[in-house]
Amino acid sequence: MSKGKAIIFSAPSGSGKTTIVRHLLQKLEYLDFSISATTRSRREEREVHGKDYYFLSVEEFKNRLKNHEFVEYEEVYDGNFYGTLKSEVERLWGLGKHVVFDVDVKGGLKLKEYFKEDALAVFVRVKDLSVLEQRLRHRNTESEENIEKRLAKAEYEMTFENGFDATLISDKLDQTLETAEKMVTEFIFPKNQ
Repeated sequence: MSKGKAIIFSAPSGSGKTTIVRHLLQKLEYLDFSISATTRSRREEREVHGKDYYFLSVEEFKNRLKNHEFVEYEEVYDGNFYGTLKSEVERLWGLGKHVVFDVDVKGGLKLKEYFKEDALAVFVRVKDLSVLEQRLRHRNTESEENIEKRLAKAEYEMTFENGFDATLISDKLDQTLETAEKMVTEFIFPKNQ
């Protein structure tokens, strides 16, 4: 099987990484999305198993861990596990695609460690936490308590920015998306080759 590259986008919740990843998948036909496994409940009825996430029970997730089926995993919140299945990466590489990951910060660092020079790890962030707070509140999907937890976690996650290959400021959407396209294209097709 030919081995592709790994493009990793990580960010505190609400920073815009999912919007960036969706844009790249629409624009760059050589990319495909790595669907993460999770034990969290579906947020909306629109979320589909095998498309948005692989929704697993905690027991099933832990069984797959025992069988070494994950590239990486993290217990992001108490009882909520997220992870990248090896079979998912192999499936996409088998299709001749480069794999795009939309993962939390710790997951992003673990993926970079796993894929090494075959990965571009991008840290997406907003200018400051007040912007992030506005975005989280605008979603209307979280309780006040969860918003406070996410903001505290975001502040902590910002301390890992230097562990990534590049930082992308999620500010003006058009400019952010254009910069993301350029970063990915230059990584996959370096000019010196």
